[in-house]
Amino acid sequence: MSISGEAPQDSTPRHALICGISGQDGAYLARLLLDKGYRVTGTSRDASTMSLRGLRFLGVEGRVELFSMAPNDFRSVLQTVRRAAPDEIYFLAGQTSVGLSFEQPVEAIESISIGILNLLEAIRFIGRPVRLYNAGSSEVFGDTGGQPATASSAHRPRSPYAVAKSTAQMLVANYREAYELFACTGILFNHESPLRPERFVTQKIVQAARRIAAGSGERLKLGNLNVDRDWGWGPEYVEAMWMMLQRDVPEDFVVATGRTVSLEYFVQNVFARLGLDWREHTSSERALLRPSDIRHSAADIGETTGRLGWTARHDVDDVIRMMCEGSNAVAVKQ
Repeated sequence: MSISGEAPQDSTPRHALICGISGQDGAYLARLLLDKGYRVTGTSRDASTMSLRGLRFLGVEGRVELFSMAPNDFRSVLQTVRRAAPDEIYFLAGQTSVGLSFEQPVEAIESISIGILNLLEAIRFIGRPVRLYNAGSSEVFGDTGGQPATASSAHRPRSPYAVAKSTAQMLVANYREAYELFACTGILFNHESPLRPERFVTQKIVQAARRIAAGSGERLKLGNLNVDRDWGWGPEYVEAMWMMLQRDVPEDFVVATGRTVSLEYFVQNVFARLGLDWREHTSSERALLRPSDIRHSAADIGETTGRLGWTARHDVDDVIRMMCEGSNAVAVKQ
């Protein structure tokens, strides 16, 4: 199978398999692909009990087929790929929390790196021209210091989650080179939306600020506020995922806005939008500090803009505004 052939074009709707469709990215990607005329199948470990919150909010709940699949079980993965017979596979499943990975390191490794390995092997085993997208993470770079990261930057992972993502990215590159699979990794920097659960710090901040503004009297407890991140808008990032699988040649790309700010900046501006002084309602708690953390994370988006043709339309200030405006709408619609 050649890596250079164009995506097939015929009258039959293309079929996408989204592993991890119940998460933020899975829901937005499902909507995007459905709008493009795709047939969409999604997986969860147990489709009968999976949360449909995101799909329901986006109005696509009844338009996707749902399968059960355990990413760390090769038999389950192979059966699902054979049954779905997709043209494109998007692997968005696996543990999503850096903090949780310190408490559950084995689960992080198995769900992320073993999960992508099983998919790569399944595609190689069935011998069909399937295109694979792997959800990578900026966490693989560790602290970038004053040097923004590109897709070819060195990996210095500082958490079990980052180690798993780094392993998965290397596996994708290895199978691409060794077996000529059309497989690529999107190295996504932080990206948010109202669909984020409160275990993510951005949503934790927004929801706590809303409650405080409504008179809850609580105090928002956070870890280290002196960390810098590049925060983008989640619905835009799934467009980059799709674009990566439409190219003639598979290639890994960094997906980010190119603007990095501190967590303190994020907190300050969320509270300011609600007419509050963040310093009166927040505190830094030692118990919330991670065993190791990334001080500064930044991206060089030149290759992504030039070769992929994707550029973020919203930066962190837009993200803060849209998170504040949209989070309540998600809760109401559930």
